[in-house]
Amino acid sequence: MPIFNSPYFEIDKKETKRYAGLRNSDFDEEIIDDACELARLVIKPTGIWEIYDYDSKTQTVATTPPFKLQGNAIGKHLNGCTKVILLAATVGIDIENEITSLFKEGKYSLSLMLDAAATTAVEQNADLMEKAIKNHVSKQGYNMKWRFSPGYGDWPIEQQHEMLYMAKGDEIGISITESLMLEPRKSITAIIGLYIMEESCAFTSANRERHDCSQCNKLDCPARR
Repeated sequence: MPIFNSPYFEIDKKETKRYAGLRNSDFDEEIIDDACELARLVIKPTGIWEIYDYDSKTQTVATTPPFKLQGNAIGKHLNGCTKVILLAATVGIDIENEITSLFKEGKYSLSLMLDAAATTAVEQNADLMEKAIKNHVSKQGYNMKWRFSPGYGDWPIEQQHEMLYMAKGDEIGISITESLMLEPRKSITAIIGLYIMEESCAFTSANRERHDCSQCNKLDCPARR
């Protein structure tokens, strides 16, 4: 149950604009700068992950009881993997309180951009986790596929419960509501497939890259690249 405490990082301004739906729009750059800087000061990025054996033929994670992944997209993505890593990551509750406070003060633009910066931050936190995990598993002879979360493709969001439980997200303060929302809101769960390095030639470079929006059926996603 390795716990990951993220090192310092700057919030990506370009990604913040994208998550705010402002990719092709003019917006006050000073507000974006302020939001990213405020997010950097307020977030408490952390994460946790667990490694499990995996049967790609039955799409089953070897837990007690076994966890069968639903959907064709996740099965295809993890094809050939013999182990998986289940992770949970968050940037904490303080930034949510700050977003709410700014909105109540009537600072709507800054509140909007801070919300987007927080989303960017949790993704950057997960990226840093991936790098740390890759360094760990490569020493054991494994390579990694990019992380895949419930809700991508046809993987039902209803499996979020099991993901959070098996990643032990409660150990870093993440819970889940009846409506399947993670709390704090700026949190994610994800799965990473592991395969033996010698078999890497059997996989295309696309399998080793980040989520490919062109392969996802969520056409109305505001974060779509």
